[in-house]
Amino acid sequence: MGTYYCNTLLGCYSTSPSINNVAKHSYCYSPPKLSFQNPVKFVAHRLDFQIVYAVSSVQQERDIEDGKERFKWLEVARDMTEEQKRIISKLPPKMMDRCKAFIRQIICYAPEKGSLEDLLAAWVRIMKPTRADWLAVIKQLKDFEHPFYIKISELVLLEESFEANIRDYTKIIHYYGKLNQLQDAEHTLSVMKSRGFIPDQVTLTAMVNMYSKAGNLELAEQIFEEIKIIGESLDNRSYGSMVMAYVRAKMFDRAEILLREMDVQEIYAGKEVYKALLREYSMIGDSEGAQRVFEAIQLAGIFPDVKLCALLINAYKMAGQNQKAVIAFQNMRKAGLEPDDKCVALVLAAFEKDSELNEALSFLMELERDGIMVGKEASGILAVWFKRIGVLEEVELVLREYAATNED
Repeated sequence: MGTYYCNTLLGCYSTSPSINNVAKHSYCYSPPKLSFQNPVKFVAHRLDFQIVYAVSSVQQERDIEDGKERFKWLEVARDMTEEQKRIISKLPPKMMDRCKAFIRQIICYAPEKGSLEDLLAAWVRIMKPTRADWLAVIKQLKDFEHPFYIKISELVLLEESFEANIRDYTKIIHYYGKLNQLQDAEHTLSVMKSRGFIPDQVTLTAMVNMYSKAGNLELAEQIFEEIKIIGESLDNRSYGSMVMAYVRAKMFDRAEILLREMDVQEIYAGKEVYKALLREYSMIGDSEGAQRVFEAIQLAGIFPDVKLCALLINAYKMAGQNQKAVIAFQNMRKAGLEPDDKCVALVLAAFEKDSELNEALSFLMELERDGIMVGKEASGILAVWFKRIGVLEEVELVLREYAATNED
């Protein structure tokens, strides 16, 4: 009698629906008739994961089903490049073996093996992944910044075992929004709606944020109004995204109106939103606007840091209000903040602007007394200023004598 080589998976199982709509099939192992004269040889081939499986021709060659070839799921360890080995070595040790197997196939993917759709179908057919498995794979691909991350994320939306929900679509929209790929994000939203998912506040906020960054104020306002229409209460992210849209459009008054509307409802934007508006006022020298935003920051329960203080100081400097710039600097120090080189440079630049040399020297001596060193940017301003008026050497001598006297 002939020798039997068994490559079939022990037991019975049914395949899950795949992306390319491969029909369901049942695979059952039927033991051959054994002969004591010719013992059966059982051969188990190891796939590219740690658990040993014996899978039929999926591992060795392409199956032909309904006239279509399946993905060729082969051992990948033999022909991996060094870069592929390096990436695979970073897979979390505690990750499920079936997830590692799938990720290895993705990393070593080659078009001649079949399409990505076929690869997903093969994994579903062989491994029966759960939603947790899908999420683990997608997260790892994102951590690797793999080029197939977004493609896989879109393909799995149709997998029954993935159990897609609205948040899965929102993540893809957010991804495209960060890359300013508006058409792809809009297409994802359209597909989501066609599949029966109604956009909620989180999804629409992602759209507002995307249009805001793209500078499309009209569409941002349109989506913002849509959030109000669906009846959900606006949160700080929804408001914040719209405030940023007005800031980017240089419509600062509209941005402040929204901030005041938020205050009434005791909703406060994130620190970066206030900082963006404060920066705009600072750059154009609108000291009153900068002061309003600076006060709003504190009312929102945000403790100003050195960078926020520097923006306020710069607003006063740009407006030619040197005394207020100095007061803001002093208030910062009273609040326990250590001024950085930028803050010191801004105050010195304010003094230089009005040629207030004596005030600048008094300011420097006060810093020296308190042990605050003048950094590179501040030193550069002083050097250019003192050299221009021809007192560089004299000032250096005075400061050295003062420092020596202070040490005694």
